[in-house]
Amino acid sequence: MPAQEGLRLDEIVSRLGGSLEGDGSVIVSQVGSLASAGPGQIAFLAHPKYRQQLQITLAAAVIVPPQFAGDTALPRIIHHNAYAYYARVVALLNPSASRPAGVHPSAVVHSLVPSSASIGENVVIGQNVVIGQNVTLYPGCIIGDGVSIGDDSLLYPNVVIYHHCVIGRRALIQAGAVIGSDGFGFAKEGERWVKIPQIGRVVIGDDVEIGANTSIDRGALDDTMIGHGVKLDNQIQIAHNVVIGDHVAMAGCVGIAGSTKIGRRCTIGGAGMITGHLELTDDVHISAGTLVSKSLRKPGQYTSIFPLEVHEEWLRNAAQIKRLAKLAKRVSDLEKKLEEMEKTS
Repeated sequence: MPAQEGLRLDEIVSRLGGSLEGDGSVIVSQVGSLASAGPGQIAFLAHPKYRQQLQITLAAAVIVPPQFAGDTALPRIIHHNAYAYYARVVALLNPSASRPAGVHPSAVVHSLVPSSASIGENVVIGQNVVIGQNVTLYPGCIIGDGVSIGDDSLLYPNVVIYHHCVIGRRALIQAGAVIGSDGFGFAKEGERWVKIPQIGRVVIGDDVEIGANTSIDRGALDDTMIGHGVKLDNQIQIAHNVVIGDHVAMAGCVGIAGSTKIGRRCTIGGAGMITGHLELTDDVHISAGTLVSKSLRKPGQYTSIFPLEVHEEWLRNAAQIKRLAKLAKRVSDLEKKLEEMEKTS
């Protein structure tokens, strides 16, 4: 619920840092954009292209980076990363709704649960499960045998954690996510497929967020590993034995095939696809819709998107692309003939 009475600007600065210019007694109860904020709201400038809106905003106060602090007479909080500061102010003014501690009578629980935990309606907790302090399980969550969930973690409705998986502290897992289902492992035998039992786990670090309906498969032999601070959007597929480094972020509908290793601080845009058994070094950034089919050993931005065009023009360009191999051979042949002519001249 939003803070009904709000907070003074000087109170916000005392909690979150930054510097204050103007009347610190101004009270704000909500955050808005420069264009839409009104009385009692604080706005923020995160990109220079919105600089002119500082002159017309009706917000009670603003959050700005130092270089734009002189562009407004409004009370202002100054911070070098105004966008991150805005995120913290939103969290401060809009604390998450909490569920009461305790185990709902409809839950089926086969393990000890600390008194600080909140176990919702129709939750099922298997045997030998370790639940940390202040963990919240919303209705319908299924926790398999031998699972460990770290302190202060929050699982929204219908999350499923398969047996023996490990969830770190302060995890936030959105509704419908599935952690530890079988990887896609089969051996060909004649005309039939023989299922390979998946005996690894999923091990997730601290401060990880997993979006709605995202699936992370357990390892075939070794564990699937998700590092600290990783942020995964909705409907992502992470296959067995994938290793993801700390502070990676992936947008919706990304697919990661098995046994791929992704370094730290990488980002993958929406619908990016990475084939199996590859390695991406630290600080690689993949554009939306890009197919990655080879390992990337150098940091940087990578894109493999064919530009959008009118369909008829796209067909013509695609036809030319098909001719590139023949054209390259003709050029190579011509180069060889030129070399021979130069030798005989």
